[in-house]
Amino acid sequence: MVWVNDMPIRIFLVFGAYLPMIVGMGHAQTVENSIRPAARPAVMQAKAPVVLTAAATSAPDISFDGWVAGFRKRALAQGISGKVFDNAFDGVAYNAGIIEKDRNQSEFTKQIWEYLDSANSAARIENGRAALARHAGLLDRIEARYGVEKEIVAAIWGLESAYGTFRGSVPIIEALASLAYDTRRGAFFEGQLLDALKILQAGDTTPSALRGSWAGAMGHTQFMPTSYLAHAEDFTGDGRRDIWGDDPADALASTAAYLKHFGWTKGQPWGVEVTLPKGFDYSITTERFKKPTQDWLRLGVRSVSGKPLPNYRQSSILLPAGHTGPAFIIFDNFQVIEKYNTADAYVIGVGHLADRIKGLAPIKGTWPRDDRALSFDEKQEMQRRLLARGFDPEGVDGIIGPRTIAAVQAFQKSIGLVPDGYVSTGILNWLR
Repeated sequence: MVWVNDMPIRIFLVFGAYLPMIVGMGHAQTVENSIRPAARPAVMQAKAPVVLTAAATSAPDISFDGWVAGFRKRALAQGISGKVFDNAFDGVAYNAGIIEKDRNQSEFTKQIWEYLDSANSAARIENGRAALARHAGLLDRIEARYGVEKEIVAAIWGLESAYGTFRGSVPIIEALASLAYDTRRGAFFEGQLLDALKILQAGDTTPSALRGSWAGAMGHTQFMPTSYLAHAEDFTGDGRRDIWGDDPADALASTAAYLKHFGWTKGQPWGVEVTLPKGFDYSITTERFKKPTQDWLRLGVRSVSGKPLPNYRQSSILLPAGHTGPAFIIFDNFQVIEKYNTADAYVIGVGHLADRIKGLAPIKGTWPRDDRALSFDEKQEMQRRLLARGFDPEGVDGIIGPRTIAAVQAFQKSIGLVPDGYVSTGILNWLR
């Protein structure tokens, strides 16, 4: 689930705001596989973990066993018992395959509609309705306790682990230890590793059952250890917060508790698909521009269904594929889902899957399916060309965040294009 500081939770390097990568957990790529787009850098989700050491900034000059011995001292100084540590590390070895996955994440990115084709597929919707029916009593109780709609909880479950089908089978201690020993993000993963040991020390699970993704995300709804310690719930009342087992109760309650913590408003939609009037000022789109719903209505914004728009004080217009694609009015609950993963594709995927499970209509707008995603190098080239023309993206890093989008909007406006901030091959060609 949630990452920390400059680390999006499930996928590490952000290559695009609206162009998410899809990375599975090492399972066969079936339609019901877990899918997670890269988070964008605008909103990161949790407090920084404990940093045990300033090491891990250059190539390791000790063996993995030597590093483990040093980490044992640091962990014991943080209150981990020797017995818990030794049991957890029994048989643990450096896993080069984990590091290879971390190092060789593809720069290829999917367009949002490609992601949504899978996230909101007919099979995932049908399986979501079946899961909702199968666990109706449990999800009703969770909704009553935490005030988070059962369809939203089910949708996150569906995207994170295909309703419990793909929870991950990688030993978490070995994965986190390998990543902590590796110096690229050693301090971050050492903090997560310490928290994984705290989970074991609390008796919530055993080392053999502590399994998940190669990056350390765990259970039905893919919590990282730090987020688990902060938000996991013992909904069954058995004295353990078990997000790993076949019973999804604790995991689903933990997800609801997480959303409640970040301000979920029951009854408020994540967003509503809308139509925009002719002559609409596209420079006031994106989450940076918030208006009361009534203000958008006065500007001619209408729901595609013809139903009245819900009236809330804070709302924004989002164009995830530019002005030729679908448009949405989004509300505060959109930002709450962002705390789980900040990628627009993920938030729309969760929200729309919940809507479809509930029986609402599919997205009606047409995606620009002929567009392709820019490569990492092309995004850097675009940023360099923007900067050269006086439109500062505040970094040539290949990451499409709010500043780059604002620079694209300013450039579009300067040459008479619709200033929707949509990053595309067309914009790069204009800059060239």
